[in-house]
Amino acid sequence: MKRLLLLALMLGGCGPEPTTAVADSAGARLEAAAETAGIVSDPNAPLQGSWARDTDRICVVSNDKIARVGVSVDYGEDQACAASGTVERAGDALKLAFGACKFDARFDGDRIVFPAEVPEACESLCTGRASLAALTVNRLSESRSEAATLRSTKGKLLCGN
Repeated sequence: MKRLLLLALMLGGCGPEPTTAVADSAGARLEAAAETAGIVSDPNAPLQGSWARDTDRICVVSNDKIARVGVSVDYGEDQACAASGTVERAGDALKLAFGACKFDARFDGDRIVFPAEVPEACESLCTGRASLAALTVNRLSESRSEAATLRSTKGKLLCGN
């Protein structure tokens, strides 16, 4: 009798998948509505575009998974940073490489946030007391052509060819 009960329990778990669609659940609909209303960031938002806060600027021009990235920080009077390199997206992490200056930043769909401490190699990208540390920018545009026009304080294209 115990064997028959055990066999019945095992076979009961072998049935077809449940027919309720998770994508159409109340929770999924609520999440989609929150993303549409701008309450919740879209984790799948495109990275390409122009980003800024005050005088801090970032451009991203993508091809596929790896993209060109440029950063401009301008506090005036020889207090600035300028860098061009690559960025690779890995979920909500961005792997940035500006030559020897390499670090991970966070991306939440609406903002890019650099870490509070960046490697010493990043100091060569800045003048005066300016730094790439803790740089935080918000999306301005998803336009590739707009992102490709970002220039350093000395006029160098940061994301252009």
